[in-house]
Amino acid sequence: MKNYCLITGASSGIGREFARNLAKDYNLILVARREDRLLELSKELDTECVIKTLDVSKRENILVFFEELKNYKIEVFINNAGFGDCGSFLETDIDKELRMIDTNVTALYLLDKLILKKMKEDNIKGYVLNVGSIAGILRCGPYMSQYYATKSYVVSLTLGIRRELKEGKTGIYIGCLCPGPVNTEFNKVADVKFALKGISPEKCAKYALKKMFKKKAVIVPSASIRFILFFRRYLTINALSRMVSKQQKRKIYE
Repeated sequence: MKNYCLITGASSGIGREFARNLAKDYNLILVARREDRLLELSKELDTECVIKTLDVSKRENILVFFEELKNYKIEVFINNAGFGDCGSFLETDIDKELRMIDTNVTALYLLDKLILKKMKEDNIKGYVLNVGSIAGILRCGPYMSQYYATKSYVVSLTLGIRRELKEGKTGIYIGCLCPGPVNTEFNKVADVKFALKGISPEKCAKYALKKMFKKKAVIVPSASIRFILFFRRYLTINALSRMVSKQQKRKIYE
């Protein structure tokens, strides 16, 4: 009998491609806010699909949902739900940004905590992949300051937990996917246009899974972004901030 893979943000983009790639080897628990898209996706997949319509930005929803997971053996967790926003910090919408923090930070933390504890209790040497961003490695992102800060949290949390799991000899993997631009609905939600060319969600998910099963800590699926990260180490924080600011302005004003 196949174990389960839990995917949040599964209704579109990278999350949907993760589901398509993992359906062969796992039963799936698909989580998102849009039930119609989850049902549509489940019909094309040749495996058992458990559909859960859920807004993970509300922590009480997560706690109730987790009670429903007690009898499922979860071997893979793709912690993918998240979104961004772009604009001057003095002008962006407070409610949207707080919802972003609740989704990108609080929900990711709470789900990691609950799933990792469950894996240990169930004696499953599973895989947890947090979906971060290149933003989390660069850290400072003028005109997307809040988003960059949330993804910095994702990277930092993942690497810290990873060391604890290794020292605890749990056999559980955790890693962080840090893509650059990916051609998904992210742009529309964040009200931006990417200044750099994006990769396809299909390529992103396939590369991420390949590296996840090899237990790589930080996964960067784009060669051009890996090139940028290589030279980032030679820049001061002020120089990096100016460069990122220029790119972000292009997203807003061009």
